[in-house]
Amino acid sequence: MNSKSSLAAGLLLPLLSLLCAAGQAEPWPEREYNPKPLADDVILPMPCEGSMVFRKITVPFADPLKDYPIEVGQENEEWGYLEQSRPAFIAGSFTEAGKSARQRYYLMAKYELTQLQYQALTQDKDCPKPAKELRTAQSDIGWFQAVALSNRYNLWLQEHALKNIPHEDGAPGFVRLPTEIEWEFSARGGQKVTPAEFRQTLYPMEKDDLHAYEWYNDNKSANGKMQPVGLRKPNPLGLHDMLGNAAEMMFEPFQLNKLNRLHGQAGGFIVRGDSYLTARKDFRTAARAEHPYYGKDGRGEYHDKAIGMRLVMVAPALTSRERIAAIDKSWKALGTDQGGKDAGKPDAVKNLTALTQTVEDKALKQKLQTLEQQLRASNQENENARDEAIRSNLSLGAFLCTKLKDDGLFVDLLQKNYEINCAQDTADDDNAKVCQARKTQLDDQQGRLQKLGNYYASTMASARRIYSLQQVEKQVPVQEQMLQEDPRVQGLVPYLRAYWKHAQSYLKTEKRDNDRWFADCKSIQPGS
Repeated sequence: MNSKSSLAAGLLLPLLSLLCAAGQAEPWPEREYNPKPLADDVILPMPCEGSMVFRKITVPFADPLKDYPIEVGQENEEWGYLEQSRPAFIAGSFTEAGKSARQRYYLMAKYELTQLQYQALTQDKDCPKPAKELRTAQSDIGWFQAVALSNRYNLWLQEHALKNIPHEDGAPGFVRLPTEIEWEFSARGGQKVTPAEFRQTLYPMEKDDLHAYEWYNDNKSANGKMQPVGLRKPNPLGLHDMLGNAAEMMFEPFQLNKLNRLHGQAGGFIVRGDSYLTARKDFRTAARAEHPYYGKDGRGEYHDKAIGMRLVMVAPALTSRERIAAIDKSWKALGTDQGGKDAGKPDAVKNLTALTQTVEDKALKQKLQTLEQQLRASNQENENARDEAIRSNLSLGAFLCTKLKDDGLFVDLLQKNYEINCAQDTADDDNAKVCQARKTQLDDQQGRLQKLGNYYASTMASARRIYSLQQVEKQVPVQEQMLQEDPRVQGLVPYLRAYWKHAQSYLKTEKRDNDRWFADCKSIQPGS
């Protein structure tokens, strides 16, 4: 730490130490900071014996240079310049503990910052006493105030609760305002929703009942007033009030939308999530607005009674020499992944790199280097699309395995009933007709099951024509982790594993084994 940093810390930390010194405050009752507790909440301490609750927002991939492609915004002719659909990417900061970890995460505050938490971080002498009215979301603060508040909390955590902070590669995390992508990924439901649900105007709600989940401008809802946090139902990630109550400030400056990217000019700060002043019909996850850093009169910081804040905890990207070396290695490999149908063919990127090194003309060398980077970027886009297609193929295979099980069990039932009721010849014409009908139904279902088995094999054959075994293998744990994150499809995991086992054998031998596939899928028990 340099002398200026030491001086700044020396001035700030004694001040922060005055925040709720020992003996001045009692621990907050849980209802004051976590009115809707969940078993997997992440709770960090605050000054004045307080707490702030976070939720893990998991993202596929454990590699520090990997990120997950998503689509943000929505198709909207009226507000297209603000929120037209565009591609984006999201990654986590912290690696899940354990050797088998295949994903990363960041922490998003479960609730909007409350008045009680705000006072605990800003009052320099006496600690605030928990009270019902202080559970309301804090608003009417400027963007720079929000950043300063984050800094205060970080300094307090470093001095008083460093062991409580999640670390990544030895580096402690820190809190700040969320980026737009962090916020929108969380607001839409992250990995807890299907890709189709992720693209909806609102995250999934029981009976599409917005009233049960968010505060909006109606005398039967917010009724023109900021509300206490956590009284409504959470979104699929366990986050409360993401689309109502207080609108929330983002970390980065506002930019207009240009169809598939953001415009070059950076303006004021971004606000997301709508507020208690927003009409019910106008609620949408894609909504975004710009607000100035300073008021129009030029006399101070801009603030608004409907705008508040929510914190995220993240980590630095370059945490150690070892991490930098790993990232550098991953960077050099970007856009050079050959496999599947391209395996064994000349590598255009490597050839171009080698050619560039032989060129002495500086201008030509620069052009070739630019061309190399463009080619790598194009290859990377193709690799992302390929990996997503592989994961879709794996999901289809898992689903077909469930169908093999259901249809196979139904055939077994028909076969058993036929053997019991029609095993012996009878002169009874009526019974003979019934048995003939049973036999016809059995034959039909066996034919359908055979066709299903053929389709099951065709998904493997299609994969074999396009991808290498290694490429598919890399995506299996990613797809498994994605299924694990959504409680509604967790049951598909054992079917995915069965499909991958079958695919491995088929991709190596090209031999079908319908009987084995049927038996394996039928043997899977719920919750296995």
